[in-house]
Amino acid sequence: MSDENILIVEDEMILAMSMKQELMNLDYNIVDVVDTGEKAIKSANELKPDLIMMDITLKGKMDGIESAKQINENLDIPIIYMTAYSNDDVLNRIIKTKTYGYLCKPFEKEEMNTAIKTIISKHKSRIEIIN
Repeated sequence: MSDENILIVEDEMILAMSMKQELMNLDYNIVDVVDTGEKAIKSANELKPDLIMMDITLKGKMDGIESAKQINENLDIPIIYMTAYSNDDVLNRIIKTKTYGYLCKPFEKEEMNTAIKTIISKHKSRIEIIN
């Protein structure tokens, strides 16, 4: 089993459970599945996952981009954004945050796995250089 812990932030529960199962089948540990930005911040602070899969459109008062911004104020956790909307406004907002990558929905399991492995590897290398 992989030692990478992933937090899933997705407000469509059917999609979230499907993603959780796919990631578990790829041997990742899913530490939590939440549906709002507020819950994402709380879960990230408590569980400190290795990676966050963050939907951009969420329930609650804040979207995924604002949630990621607040998470990255205190924690160094790579975040992969997931969106069905890849317009210029969304992309410009993503670029202004500490962006590690994004996936356009719908995406294939292999595409998701490649993004996760690449981003976790880059993040670990960056941490080693800093330390």
